[in-house]
Amino acid sequence: MRGELHYDAVVIGAGTAGLVAGARLAQGGARVCVLAKGVGSTHLAPATIDVLGYAPDRVAAAGPALERFAASRPDHPYVLLGVDAVAEAVRWFGSTVESGPLPGYRYIGDLERNLLLPTAVGALRPSALVPETMAAGDAAGGERVCIVGTRSLRDFHPALCAANLRRAGIDARSVDVEIELDRADANTLGLARRFDDPAWRAGFAARLALKLQAHESVGLPAMLGLRDPHGAWSDVQHRLGRPVFEIPTLPPSVPGMRLFEILRATLRRAGGRLVVGAEVVSAERSGSRIASVATASAGHQARYAAPWFVLASGGFGSGAIELDSHWDTHERVFGLPLRGLPEPGQARFVGDYFAEQPMARVGVAVDSSLVAEGADNVVVAGAALPGAIPWREGSGEGIALASGSHAAQLVLARSGAPAGAAA
Repeated sequence: MRGELHYDAVVIGAGTAGLVAGARLAQGGARVCVLAKGVGSTHLAPATIDVLGYAPDRVAAAGPALERFAASRPDHPYVLLGVDAVAEAVRWFGSTVESGPLPGYRYIGDLERNLLLPTAVGALRPSALVPETMAAGDAAGGERVCIVGTRSLRDFHPALCAANLRRAGIDARSVDVEIELDRADANTLGLARRFDDPAWRAGFAARLALKLQAHESVGLPAMLGLRDPHGAWSDVQHRLGRPVFEIPTLPPSVPGMRLFEILRATLRRAGGRLVVGAEVVSAERSGSRIASVATASAGHQARYAAPWFVLASGGFGSGAIELDSHWDTHERVFGLPLRGLPEPGQARFVGDYFAEQPMARVGVAVDSSLVAEGADNVVVAGAALPGAIPWREGSGEGIALASGSHAAQLVLARSGAPAGAAA
């Protein structure tokens, strides 16, 4: 094992919550290292900031609904975080994106109104903040819509998307544009790289323009550039002479990769470190505190010591919380106690797939500051927190953003002034 590396804080997990916590810790002057076995949830998600979409009916505005929602769910993370913390985190996020590494790229929206954006199958999904490249898809606009696909992209079916939008009362139709792709590039990531090329996207826009009708906005799979999405999106809109919007598709998520790059660049610019491919395999305790963690990476182990740890490794979806073959449930990184488990003898699952499952709200037990029970120096963030069902509530990214911010601010407040450069 390599020598022990010392930091002011170590963050475990590189999804939205982990990267936000790491970036804000670094901006606050802490020596911080983010450890992750992979790139986290960003590459799988649409990269919209869904603060509160359903409570349980569709929510028109996340901000005004948060307090009412929290009153009905006293065990929810938003109760511990508070509305003001959510709003502050959203403001930080907006300014972070605008000052990030993607020139001109920004997010649209706030907590005062949810935008209704089409998914790949044409369902309408409420989101508080969305990439500018998606904003024109808001159903409140009332425009005619042409959903555009290509037979080379087998994971997106424009006719299905348009048909479901029509069922929702939107005047929508679909067209296909032929694109020759190598098999290795036959996904949105391969197409996004092509859209970064001005000459290629000019040819695409010229072919598409022949198929469009008057007064239609254009919905495309989320593929309008990886390095310069603002430039690609603006150029295509200009060439077509009408609003253009991206529609999130199956992974790999191009908007999610953009978000990952923005947060990673923010972390690094502030002096933080990110180590991907470093799975935490053990932890060393000192009484009620975690002293260090060991990671397995590239055939060797390394140990990271810190007075504070942020646990943002996720829940059941990431495997950070698991139900083993003996029907016992564990938090895998630190072995921390869990909250929300059914009582002994009670059912863990019910037969109705879309019903609320008894295990759905399980997470790491925390106090009112989101400090883990059983580890005085571990702050929990993101999907590891108990009490939420993000896919049902439309709350996942809001919780991740606000709890990641909270974790950083708590560590900075309790640890005092940082102590210099990392080893």
